[in-house]
Amino acid sequence: MFRVSTALAFSALLVSSLPAAAADTAQTVTFTKDVAPIFQQKCESCHRPNNMAPMSLLTYEEARPWAKSIASRVGARQMPPWHIDKTIGIQKFKNDRSLSDDQVETILAWVAAGAPKGDPKDLPAPIIWKDESGWSMANKFGAPDLIVASPDYTMPPVAQDAWWRPTNATNITEPRWVRAIEIRPVGKNARKITHHALARLQQPEDMDPALFTNDPNVSGDGLFMEWAVGKNGDEMRPDSGRLMLPNSKIVWEMHYHAVGEEITAHTELAVWFYPKGQEPKHREVLALFNTFSGAAPGGRSLDLQPNAVTTTESFVTLKQNARIENFQAHMHMRGKGMSMEAIFPDGRREMLSQVTDFNFNWHNMYIYDDDVAQLLPKGTILHLLAGYDNTKEIGREKV
Repeated sequence: MFRVSTALAFSALLVSSLPAAAADTAQTVTFTKDVAPIFQQKCESCHRPNNMAPMSLLTYEEARPWAKSIASRVGARQMPPWHIDKTIGIQKFKNDRSLSDDQVETILAWVAAGAPKGDPKDLPAPIIWKDESGWSMANKFGAPDLIVASPDYTMPPVAQDAWWRPTNATNITEPRWVRAIEIRPVGKNARKITHHALARLQQPEDMDPALFTNDPNVSGDGLFMEWAVGKNGDEMRPDSGRLMLPNSKIVWEMHYHAVGEEITAHTELAVWFYPKGQEPKHREVLALFNTFSGAAPGGRSLDLQPNAVTTTESFVTLKQNARIENFQAHMHMRGKGMSMEAIFPDGRREMLSQVTDFNFNWHNMYIYDDDVAQLLPKGTILHLLAGYDNTKEIGREKV
């Protein structure tokens, strides 16, 4: 309640501090004309019936009871969830769902004015959202060529976190190049208990020594796809793909957590292949960059001391030219931020991306626009830095 009041006080201050003409304009902000288009663009993908958000924002009648809460979350930049630092590094993304300053001001002015509805004739045409029970990439590629499903796992109402690591054969009988992959938790309320799901591709080949994936700071050799809130699939760039070989297996890792009710879930992986005989020029590699070396011989495990703020870092050398396609900070409850910096062979340093206010509930994938995805030369060092807050303040509301 205190945070809501604080946000609303800010909203009122924002309007009252405007010049008289601007204040009159602010009072004319309505849901139908000004706010509904913003909700369509940045909010409805989650805030609609039977989706992951707790309430729908499709209509004025659905949104109006939440006006004060909306002002609080939007004013604090908590919603929509977008935690990349906007003051540093790459700032052009294919999937940017953050609100502009003007959009934030519009929503706050609407709430401060009493959240008026406006003329129904001003409403934009509704978006027809697709049925998410199917595969989203099927709209472009048709039915998947391969589906691999993990065994079911039942999470009790109250329990410690569980990491479920079963294995499935892919039944691939010849080499196939992959052009798209999608992954999802399956089962009633499966997303409630699934923090993340990893699918590693285990197959009989020696890792190319030219790749960086034999670095002790890089885990998940053969990592094929990951699901977390904010990421559910990959479409390969033109003339590039991931390679699946005969006798390969999917080694799963699902991180499940209890939510107060018994839930049974599993994970499904859908794969779309290039046509037989079509071999892309470039091979893509997906990897997890650790900021601690617990998996390496003699490495240091992640050990957070009580009532302390801790940082960890790692350095990964690129052993061939590479393009960095995206950035994702994957952490847990004590994680506060993560950054990725490029140290070039000539000594020049450039911060690529930084998350400064990590939220455990969201693992956003920040996908760079084509014209800003960095081309890094062989010998470039990726510097990964992570910060953790294990003090008694963690989880408290700060004002």
